[in-house]
Amino acid sequence: MRPFRVDISQSALDDLARRLAGVRWPEQLPEAGWDRGVPVDYLRELVGYWHTRYDWRAAEAELNRYPQFIADIDGADVHFLHVRSPEPDALPLLITHGWPGSVVEFLDIIGPLTDPRAHGGDPAEAFHLVIPSIPGFGFSSTNGQPGWNGMRVANAWAELMRQLGYERYVAQGGDFGSLVSYTLALVDHEHVAGLHLNTLVTTLSGEPEEAAEISETDQARLDRSERFRSVLAGSMKLMATRPHTVSYALTDSPVGQLAWIVEKFKDWADAPRVPEDAVSRDRLLTIASIFWLTATAGPSAQFYYEAVAQLPITATTVRYQPISQPMGVAVYPHAPFVPVRHLASRDLPTIVHWAEFDRGGHFAAMEEPDLFAADLRAFARLLKD
Repeated sequence: MRPFRVDISQSALDDLARRLAGVRWPEQLPEAGWDRGVPVDYLRELVGYWHTRYDWRAAEAELNRYPQFIADIDGADVHFLHVRSPEPDALPLLITHGWPGSVVEFLDIIGPLTDPRAHGGDPAEAFHLVIPSIPGFGFSSTNGQPGWNGMRVANAWAELMRQLGYERYVAQGGDFGSLVSYTLALVDHEHVAGLHLNTLVTTLSGEPEEAAEISETDQARLDRSERFRSVLAGSMKLMATRPHTVSYALTDSPVGQLAWIVEKFKDWADAPRVPEDAVSRDRLLTIASIFWLTATAGPSAQFYYEAVAQLPITATTVRYQPISQPMGVAVYPHAPFVPVRHLASRDLPTIVHWAEFDRGGHFAAMEEPDLFAADLRAFARLLKD
C-alpha cells in the first residue's frame, strides 16, 4: 500500500487538446433531439468548452486534496481515497461507484460525511470514508488480468478493509457499486455491519396473484425498468458482448468517449433538457477526462463482460439471496430503475430503511449530495440503535 497523487503529464494534455481541435463531426439530423443519441450541436459546444475553458489541473488539484493510495490486491493495483474523520468514533463507510463513474462522484459528500461538525451537523454521525476505484476504472488497474467480476471485486474490498484495520464497516453502492456492495455483504458478512444501496432492481416473480396486486404506481416503476432494457441498454449490451471492439473507437477519440459517457447523464439522471441539469459541466468533463487520460474505456467495459451474468438488469425475473445485515434503500425517481418496496422485501427481509425522494437520478451523490449524505446518516443511526 503506497501513497498516490494524480499527476497527468503535460504531453497527454497537449495530445488531448490536439485531438479536440481536429474533430471530424457527423451530419446532424434535423429535429432529432436526444432520441437518436447525443445531438451534434450540443456536443460540439461541450467539446469547445472542454478544449478552451475546462481546467484539468484544477480537477487534479481537487482530487489531490484527499489522501489517495494504491494497494496491491489479488494482482491488481487498487486506487482508493481514504479520508478519516476527525471524530475518533466515526463509522467506517466503503462507497463503490458504477459505470460510467469514478471516485469523482463522491467528492461533494466527503466533507459533510467525514466532518459533520464543520458542516453544521452532529459529530456523532461522522464516517471514515474508503472510496476505491474498481479495477479497470480510472487509476485502478487489473494489470491485464481477466476475471474481475462483482465477486472478485467484493473479495478485494474485503481484503482492502482488512488491511486498513476496519473490523466493522458499512457498504454503500449504486450501479455496479450496488452489485459489488451487495456481494460484499454476502462474502464478508462478519464485518459488514450494514448495506445501503441507491440502485436496486425489482421484478415480478411470475406468480399470477402477485401481478394482480400491483398498483398503477408500481407498474409504472416496473415499466421504467423495462424501458431501460428495451431502449437505454444499448451500451451495456455492446460492452457485455464485445468490449474489445467498442474500446478501439473510445480509446482513439476523446469526443467519442465523451459522447459515450454524457448520454448516460441525460438518460439516467434527473436531466429533463441536458445533462448539466443534473451534474455540473466540469464534473462531467472530469469523469470523461479520467476515462480518456487513463485509457480505461476498454478495461472498464470488460467489467460488463465479466459481470453480465450477475447483473439483475439483464433478467426479466430477479431474485436475491437474502443477507443477514440491516439494509437501507434510497429511491431517486429519475433513475432508470425505481424499485417497488414489497417486491424488494420479498427476498430482502432485513430492509430497515427505505427513503423515497422527489428529485434525483442514477448519480445520486453528484446530483443530490445533500439528500445522499442525509440519507446515509439516517441509515447509520438505525445501526447504532
